Amino acid sequence: MRKGLLLLLLLQLGACVEQPVRKAATPGTEPEPKTQACACEPIETLPPIQIPDVERYTPPSAPIKAGEMPKGLDYQLLRPASWESVEGFAQDNLAAAWGGLLQSCGVLKLQEPWRAACEAAVAQPISDSAAVRSYIKQYFAPYQLTNSDGGTTGLITGYYEPLMRGSRVRTERYRYPLYARPDDLIAVELNGLYPELAGRRLRGRVNGNRLAPYYSRGEIEVAQSPLAGKEFLWVEDIIDRFFLQIQGSGMVKLDGGEQIHVGYADQNGQPYQSIGKLLIDRGELTADKASMQGIKEWARRNIDKVRDLLNSNPSYVFFRELPDGLSGPLGALGVPLAAERSIAVDPRYIPLGAPVFLSTTHPNNHKPLQRLMMAQDTGGAIKGAVRADFFWGAGVEAGRQAGAMKQQGKMWVLLPKELQLP
Repeated sequence: MRKGLLLLLLLQLGACVEQPVRKAATPGTEPEPKTQACACEPIETLPPIQIPDVERYTPPSAPIKAGEMPKGLDYQLLRPASWESVEGFAQDNLAAAWGGLLQSCGVLKLQEPWRAACEAAVAQPISDSAAVRSYIKQYFAPYQLTNSDGGTTGLITGYYEPLMRGSRVRTERYRYPLYARPDDLIAVELNGLYPELAGRRLRGRVNGNRLAPYYSRGEIEVAQSPLAGKEFLWVEDIIDRFFLQIQGSGMVKLDGGEQIHVGYADQNGQPYQSIGKLLIDRGELTADKASMQGIKEWARRNIDKVRDLLNSNPSYVFFRELPDGLSGPLGALGVPLAAERSIAVDPRYIPLGAPVFLSTTHPNNHKPLQRLMMAQDTGGAIKGAVRADFFWGAGVEAGRQAGAMKQQGKMWVLLPKELQLP
């Protein structure tokens, strides 16, 4: 009987099933193709991309608790390793990751296997890399992450925190709203009744006596929007706003100089369509130009096609204003991400908040990038044990690095010695 009810609900909502998501990035999405970035002028010096409003829409042609090892984890993908086998561990400036580790411990200390390690971290002052290395070896054991086929390398991409200009009121310059979570958006958790659907949820709205899919991007982006009244900020560039939704968080700078952190609040439950892939499939961009910068340049040359392109992705993200004084955007762990020391991972294989040592290369070259990172975020496109999204920080240069990053790498998760694996 319950399975019959679930089938009916799924048929009603169609594509509104959402995968586990990264809160600092667009939930349920895959990133735009991350290949070599074009040599574009810095974003701040270019005029904003703006397109006319439209009157109506024309269709175009549960969460895992921090520190817990989730049920269904394939422990066979974790191989005990020696510290000598962790590539770059002896050379990294581990002290640079200490602040991120303390941020993780603010959450992990509530989990019994992590308590001793985190209490020791909070209690002892750390002054240099040697002290951090000694502490880690005392309290943690390394496990190399592997793929299901036994391989040890996987895809490492990058993401960042966009910075754009905006206003708290709509003006001719600031025309594109950031919406708060709508009051009529309903989320249905499925894991309570169906453990096999853990981490998934249905989103929709009540229409009469039935649950219907929530409004798509095209239905929202009209002059008489069904979300009217939920605007809390307005920005000047429609493509920048689109990429803000992909990243899931960012900063909006007001004319008076105030900078506002905005973060993911929810998503409409509609499926994500990569506009970069769509442009490649249509023959309008080659794969090596389908970076964020390349897509923006295409948009400047094809203003009349921009709205149809964006509406081809029905997924839509809602935001909230974050508290002042944050050192970075909030990740899925609920703590600020540290530039170049935080990563998004698949929490089916890595406990959220855990230290992870990453061995990869810098974007577009073979220079080693070997660092102690903190698994403080998740992402809909981050699937698999040897898979990570590297947080580059905020602004234009961080965006260039993130847009160009598509490397291969190895990963070791560092688990407390008190955590007993089956």
